[in-house]
Amino acid sequence: MAEPQTRANLGRAVVEPVTDSDHNGQRGSAIEGVSEHQQPAPAYVPPPSEKHHTQDVEKVAGQPLDDTESQQRRWWIAGLVLRRRALGWLKPFLIWLCITLRLLFFHVSIRILTKPMHLIWNHTGVCFGQLIPAKWRLPAGGAFVVAIFLVGSFASPETVDNTRANRAVSLFGLVVFIAVLAATSKDRKRIQWHTVITGMLCQFVVALFVLRTKAGFDIFSFISELARSLLGFAGLGTSFLTTPEIAKLPWFLISVLPAIIFFIALVQLLYYWGVLQWFIGKFAVFFFWALRVSGAEAVVAAASPFIGQGESAVLIKPFVPHLTLAELHQVMTSGFATIAGSVLVAYLAFGVNPQALISSCVMSIPASLAVSKLRYPESEETLTAGRVVVPDDEDNRPVNALHAFANGAWLGLKIAGMILSTLLVILALLGLVNALLTWFGRYLNIDSPPLTVQLIVGYICYPIAFLLGVPRNGDLFKVARLIGLKLITNEFVAYAELQTNPDYASLSPRSRLIATYALCGFANLGSLGIQIGVLSQIAPSRAGDVSRLAVSALITGAISTLTSASIAGLLVTDEAQFFTPTAAMS
Repeated sequence: MAEPQTRANLGRAVVEPVTDSDHNGQRGSAIEGVSEHQQPAPAYVPPPSEKHHTQDVEKVAGQPLDDTESQQRRWWIAGLVLRRRALGWLKPFLIWLCITLRLLFFHVSIRILTKPMHLIWNHTGVCFGQLIPAKWRLPAGGAFVVAIFLVGSFASPETVDNTRANRAVSLFGLVVFIAVLAATSKDRKRIQWHTVITGMLCQFVVALFVLRTKAGFDIFSFISELARSLLGFAGLGTSFLTTPEIAKLPWFLISVLPAIIFFIALVQLLYYWGVLQWFIGKFAVFFFWALRVSGAEAVVAAASPFIGQGESAVLIKPFVPHLTLAELHQVMTSGFATIAGSVLVAYLAFGVNPQALISSCVMSIPASLAVSKLRYPESEETLTAGRVVVPDDEDNRPVNALHAFANGAWLGLKIAGMILSTLLVILALLGLVNALLTWFGRYLNIDSPPLTVQLIVGYICYPIAFLLGVPRNGDLFKVARLIGLKLITNEFVAYAELQTNPDYASLSPRSRLIATYALCGFANLGSLGIQIGVLSQIAPSRAGDVSRLAVSALITGAISTLTSASIAGLLVTDEAQFFTPTAAMS
């Protein structure tokens, strides 16, 4: 395969598998411009009792070329060594490594890494694959993935709340979800099983890394700590506008909405600097190569967890009028299958487990690609086949970083207002409908419990909760009620019920974790209108196609989220750690 290329030119982030990298673009200049104004951190001066350690570190590091570099090197290495137990070393080391590699590849072609990787792959994986006859490669790959699922799921010891019987139910539920999608596929003969198998494998590997390894749990804990800290920074602004006492009130209006506004403004700033496009481009290139999807599909799937269902479609605005029906279906499915970073901080303010939320967002990228291609296979020639492009919006590009941050604040205010008004009217409407149902239910002798929307959707979604592997200890109906509530209202209402309603306080850790994954998606009736409105506005000529595909994409996105919940039920062994406030390993 040709080498991917990353090019930043006139505000555009382009990743195309054609030529070598050009690292002297505008995005690199913007990042370098910021670093020039930063003052170097003060040197760490160890106490006398630790001086001999510092001297040993200097000997290991060697003598630098100049005093400034020497000082910074001594500070960095000494800080890592001497404070590795008190403050930890993993977090600062990973941050330093990422920044160093990014700055390095502004001046050195990334081919120094990718060329050896391709060489190794071509002489190992490709050669091994060629030993298998062509007609047996796909069945062999499927059998290999099934073996990984079985070993990864059942090899670990049992726990009180996570027996192998519960895991077997979760695995059976995963098989049922895939079978339903395959049985209702638009064209079963055209299903690209490579995309389906590889997508499910990637989803399983991400879950395995987070739920079974300490390193994965700690890394996602670190990311969740950073996300939670945004709440505190937004609280500083709230304290200035009101009082410190009011800012500490656990009100949705006070603690959640300001954090959403600040986070969206920060995202817009990162987008202006090109950081967000760079991350999205890297994710997109990987899934484009691994799952063999079109460039537009890879970009939207990679962007949806970061910027949401509407904004992710805007990223490929020039291509939307020319997307195939399968690509349109995939674009909408990706939006329904996950939540956006803009509302992630809101759920963290509710107290929802951050590791589960963040890992579910990452798992949704390959899952949405796999299930969408299973439900609606590609049958046309795609315009973006063979390339991944993240174009910039030249018409609305900010003039500088301050302009981008201000635009983000205004966008955040509009989104916060939309969330506030939507929750207000949905909860009011839900109360009205429940009052009418309760009044009518009395004539049918349905009094204990009263007839409500939650009761109805709870029974409808009861089989779904069972297939996810929820323990049969009284939690099944509660989780089913949450899933149904999320589908007919939204995930805000469902998460609020999960965290604040006393009826759910008795959920077992396994049931609570599965519910957290099952609710982590935009697949609800309200989002259906948002998707149709955004795509119809971007490409008015495709409004009819969007409306015809919307319901199928909604159901497919919901199933994608449920597959993540099933895999969580397969793999989690220590559920309590996800609901016990512990510091992430440094």
